[in-house]
Amino acid sequence: MPVDAAPTAHSATAAGARPGDAVAVFGLGFVGLPLALSFAMEGSRVFGVDVAPGLIDELRRGESLHQEAYEGRSLPAILREQSAGERFTPTLDGEWAVAQADTIIITVGIPVSAAGDARFEHLTAALQTVAKALRPGHIVILRATVVPGTTEELARPILESTGLRAGVDFDLAYCPERIAEGRAFEEFRTMPTVIAGVTRESAERARRALSRVTREITVTDSLKAAELSKVIENVQRDVNIAIVQELAAVCERDGLDVREVIALANTHKRVRLLDPGPGVGGYCIPNALHYLRPLAQRVGASLPTLEAARQTNEAVPARIVRVALDHAAALGATGRAARFGVWGLAMKDYSNDDRISPPVEIANLLAATGADVRAFDPAVRPDHPYPAATALEAARGAHVLLVLARQEGMDFDDDAPLQALAPGALVLDTRGAYRHQEERLNALGLAYWAI
Repeated sequence: MPVDAAPTAHSATAAGARPGDAVAVFGLGFVGLPLALSFAMEGSRVFGVDVAPGLIDELRRGESLHQEAYEGRSLPAILREQSAGERFTPTLDGEWAVAQADTIIITVGIPVSAAGDARFEHLTAALQTVAKALRPGHIVILRATVVPGTTEELARPILESTGLRAGVDFDLAYCPERIAEGRAFEEFRTMPTVIAGVTRESAERARRALSRVTREITVTDSLKAAELSKVIENVQRDVNIAIVQELAAVCERDGLDVREVIALANTHKRVRLLDPGPGVGGYCIPNALHYLRPLAQRVGASLPTLEAARQTNEAVPARIVRVALDHAAALGATGRAARFGVWGLAMKDYSNDDRISPPVEIANLLAATGADVRAFDPAVRPDHPYPAATALEAARGAHVLLVLARQEGMDFDDDAPLQALAPGALVLDTRGAYRHQEERLNALGLAYWAI
């Protein structure tokens, strides 16, 4: 239907198109790219939109560093397969993509400033691009973690500035993303999710569109409830991790293995403690409190428990740096004379995501003392200040080896990198990679500290 035709409610559906037959996905990051390819694998024609020319060029070449796989195929293999079949087309031209599609899914996130303020400019820009090509019959779905109220208070006015009416001329809905990086393809299919729309019909239409890749969807009439449910999912993980980080400090001082304590506690069917680590990273959990805070302030509520949990987790990298610096100083190495080897810069194991990454923060804090820092992470782009081509290169001569993320390509059974450490060096293990191996490390003349 021409863009300037008279508005007809749900015209794309009335013309016989099935929601999801042609999909434009805005934002080709850790959520958007596997989501776009999931639709393509189900037979949809998918147009993937991003504003980064380098990323679009990379995808057109069939390349990606994403650590995702499905049914034995890596994400790059799936990308090449779907591109060759002309089911997936990456593009910088968002207006063109919207014009080709009947379903538009926006996975663009909301970053948080250093002051803790949510920044809406990226999402606003994506919505403005969609609005330029919006036509009657379109359905627009926000698929990201947002500040509660975003769909009604930001997305709807921008889209309705076209003169089209949400719930009448086009549909508008919200659906949280719940996937875990490394399991995206599987969890898009198997992880239950929720949907809300500006009208019940919008929500049902969104459910039909997303049901092509997701099996279990709950529809709710409250957009804000759906948005808030996603935020609190992430906040509860922040609190859970803060609990175990504090528990780890207690266990360390009493000579207990915190991972054993957690495993024992988790034998209770109603207990599910997470593991401690070098901090909480990625785009979701560290930002969640900052998405919730505006709503709490608006209604005059306080969040003391959640604020305290965030402070606990934010303090972990500095605690780890203190342990590393103290050990190096005990070996007579301070300032420029101190050398630190880092294994893993990603925010978690087996991921290439180094956004808001505690390992990166730890490396930066160590480097800020003037120390020599060398980091090896085969999954993370090597355009960081501490590149080491191998685990051995990162470890050679280091007074402390910090294991901050495990990756494919790291061999923790190989003694060569350990033998290359400085005499009396400390293996500072935040991921349990050398758990129960103190005797082996001591035989190599090394000390061991674990969180």
